[in-house]
Amino acid sequence: MRAIPLVAALAIATPACAAPPVAAFFGEPAISAVSLSPQGGYVAFLYTGADGRQAIGIRDTADPTQLTVAGAADIANARITSIHWINENRIGFTVKDMRIQFEGNLDEFAADRDGRSITHLISGNWLHRGETTGTLLKDRKLTADYGYVGPTHDGSDDVLVEKYHWNNLDLAPETSRLYRLNTKTRLLSDAAPGAQPPRVRHWLLDMDDTPRIAASVLKGQCILSYRDKGAAWTELATQGCYEPGRFVPQFFDGRNTLYVTAGADGHAALYAYDVAQRKRAAEPLVRVDGFDFDGEPVFDYRARTIVGLHLAGDAGSTVWFDPAMKALQQKVDALLPGRINRIDCGDGCAGKGGAAHPLLVASTSDRTPKAYYLYQRATGNLVGLGSSHPDIAMKEMGTRDFHRFKARDGLAIPVYVTMPAGQTKGPLPAVVLVHGGPYVRGSSWEWEADAQFLASRGYVVIQPEYRGSTGFGAAHFKAGWKEWGRAMQDDLADAAQWAVQQGWADPQRIAIAGASYGGYATLMGMVRHPDIFRCGVAWAGVTDIGLMFTSAQSDASREALQYSMRTLIGDPDTEAARLREVSPIAQAARLTRPLLIAHGAEDRRVPLEHFDKLRSALRHNSQVEYVVYPEEGHGWRLEKDRLDFWTRVEKFLAANLGPQ
Repeated sequence: MRAIPLVAALAIATPACAAPPVAAFFGEPAISAVSLSPQGGYVAFLYTGADGRQAIGIRDTADPTQLTVAGAADIANARITSIHWINENRIGFTVKDMRIQFEGNLDEFAADRDGRSITHLISGNWLHRGETTGTLLKDRKLTADYGYVGPTHDGSDDVLVEKYHWNNLDLAPETSRLYRLNTKTRLLSDAAPGAQPPRVRHWLLDMDDTPRIAASVLKGQCILSYRDKGAAWTELATQGCYEPGRFVPQFFDGRNTLYVTAGADGHAALYAYDVAQRKRAAEPLVRVDGFDFDGEPVFDYRARTIVGLHLAGDAGSTVWFDPAMKALQQKVDALLPGRINRIDCGDGCAGKGGAAHPLLVASTSDRTPKAYYLYQRATGNLVGLGSSHPDIAMKEMGTRDFHRFKARDGLAIPVYVTMPAGQTKGPLPAVVLVHGGPYVRGSSWEWEADAQFLASRGYVVIQPEYRGSTGFGAAHFKAGWKEWGRAMQDDLADAAQWAVQQGWADPQRIAIAGASYGGYATLMGMVRHPDIFRCGVAWAGVTDIGLMFTSAQSDASREALQYSMRTLIGDPDTEAARLREVSPIAQAARLTRPLLIAHGAEDRRVPLEHFDKLRSALRHNSQVEYVVYPEEGHGWRLEKDRLDFWTRVEKFLAANLGPQ
């Protein structure tokens, strides 16, 4: 793989007369997982060679034309899922056995940046889970009881790992404990000696990589524990996990100040929090109008300070507290106008020598997949490193905009709309694309493969952030509780009709599609609104709400089954009849329009029995196409399956919404 000069990187294009092929959107990225070394001397990235083999490349930021291969996925049927710097000379990478689709089975390796001194740190072989005792290990790798957590920032060869502990009921771990692991000697040491709180699901570290907050979940309560360095753990707060306005710890700065998110005018904002006084500041540090705070700090570990925040509003952005970094952002934005340009400056941005080394820039827009550049501070020049999807041409991509419309009960629903390239008005065939979760945020303004693929085939793509979606305030989230198939479903129908009213969507040619909850919503959309949706595409979809609580193959924990799912979806004991009313299986007789239904045989989140039971219930409908991918879990991880699926989607929509 060669370095791509800026001019060449911007000139990559496919023929104007044809839409990009399926592989241009859903093939393995040409370059991904790009990161700058702690001191800024090197860039690491994952790339796929001409033979289809993954490898980790290293480029010297002083001379980016030189490529060193630091590691590769030499395990059969495995893929590298992430890479991470350990120190300036050493890099770690995580490998997933793709034959086993549930979470876990992750192998962890470390190597010097020249590819030498490679060490197999963690084996993902679950047959040997539980063999180690958590004592000092000198001559063998850790088992699948352990997982990589993150780097240390002290220049050592250590990383942080956690050891998982299970109960006898759940597939997922019940709790974990943190350790430091030397990536050369394999010596393991306790990161937080002494007794710890029970059922820890998440750890929050300070800038010294010391555990300071432990977050636990028990019987629907979210319990936060805190410790000063070297002290015992004490309870900080116990809150209902879905309590409006509850505060959630986010990060510590170098002065030992904790920052938390908490409710502000119905939307969560970022506040400083005095742990000693158990009190947050009166005014927020950062508030994003119309959105809950969703961001991550940019640390300067050399200066021991926070220099900025990467934020998510309708699109990504960065707020810089450091004037020098703010000025650099403006220079980069001038070179790459109309894009979101996210800057990575390693462990030192502006303080203690960090001002000299180049910056890594990840650049994207609604019409351009993520591309990577080095910004040379000394010259003000950009050097192109490559694009994740180089066969995508900007002129062939549609424009993508953020709107809000009023649902039938007056609730404002955020929505992203992607128009086909060159189209500013319709009416055109349309697809309402429903995000999974459902209690997550679905989209952002930046380039998205699913939406742009459909737009490239001539469809207006409508992506509502229906009630229950997170990120848009507590009221919007809570409005979706126990509204599966009801008000949540109405939002999708209202989104389609709103697009018709704007003149964008042809009311006779609208499809609905989605995965997981989106697959459920597709089926219920065809049940409740067959007058709006002419066909549907559902993959990995829930087909029976009752089965979510009873399937022995499901990965749902006892905690989720007894508390969170009953709060958010409904109680199968006291509300069984109400849940049956909005279960596609129970309403299968009303599914009479064309459907494409796909599932992974190894799905543990929505087990295959959902698919099997729906197939049996739809014998009356001859317009259904079924596909099962035997090697897939909850979604398509294998390139061959992604290409097959989206090729089927293209043909299905063309056949049922008419020629484009």
